[in-house]
Amino acid sequence: MKEVAGKTAFITGGASGLGLAMARSFTGAGMKVAIADIDDDALKAAADEFAESNADVITIKLDVTDRDALEDAARQTEEAFDKVHLVCNNAGVAISANVRDHSYADWDWVMGVNLDGVINGVQVFTPRLLSHGEGGHIVNTASMAGHVATQGMSIYNTTKYAVVGLSESILQDLAHFDIGVSVLCPGFVATGIYTSERNRPTTFGGSEISAFDPVKDEYRPDEEKQLLQRSLDAMLDPAMIGDMVLHAVQNDEFYIFSHPEFKEGVQERARTISNAFDRWAAYRANYDS
Repeated sequence: MKEVAGKTAFITGGASGLGLAMARSFTGAGMKVAIADIDDDALKAAADEFAESNADVITIKLDVTDRDALEDAARQTEEAFDKVHLVCNNAGVAISANVRDHSYADWDWVMGVNLDGVINGVQVFTPRLLSHGEGGHIVNTASMAGHVATQGMSIYNTTKYAVVGLSESILQDLAHFDIGVSVLCPGFVATGIYTSERNRPTTFGGSEISAFDPVKDEYRPDEEKQLLQRSLDAMLDPAMIGDMVLHAVQNDEFYIFSHPEFKEGVQERARTISNAFDRWAAYRANYDS
């Protein structure tokens, strides 16, 4: 989708962090933007920011786990801007703990936002992107946690691996219809996801139940904790990510990797998998003989 000026983007989790960075980059390129978010204060701040510019922006209160509400948000966007061309399924939450300490409520909350929210966005907007025949693009926010698993992150890793797999599949499905797909896989970025328990509904235990603080993991070696803390202290500014997403949309780039320091970990995982194939191939050869 090389030419984006005048086209419309819809962003979930759009009022802060990565989503707001995308909104700024998109409006800077001349796009119309619908910012959807569950956080009232963030929505108001975003609305105030863009009200001071000439950008065409609307804000919508949205819980991405509510399919009817997402359908209504899509209709509101169409009423304001006619057609939607770019969908960014970006809303996300995070918690950390050893799997022995997780509850069903933990799983249901994080899976609901991080995975079901993406699924709902794909389901609601794919027919709309196809209907106008002008092409389009879907950006799903995953994480490096969708490529490299770490202890204490079982729920988060589960959701992000799933988003990567979903994105890889629909990339092939939608290529036949001039719909591009990107999957955003950042490392540590200075966003509000590290305090996402503030938006945890009371039905899932409320804000006092969960937290994201992997540095306090009692099972994590001290050296690893120190390395993790250094990464957290040097988090990337979201503005760069917004521009990277815009570049990916305009140049039809699938993987968006903002943190090259994770490359070695991904390669090590690939080597481990390759070695396992070799071992099991040898096992089969010996078994058959």
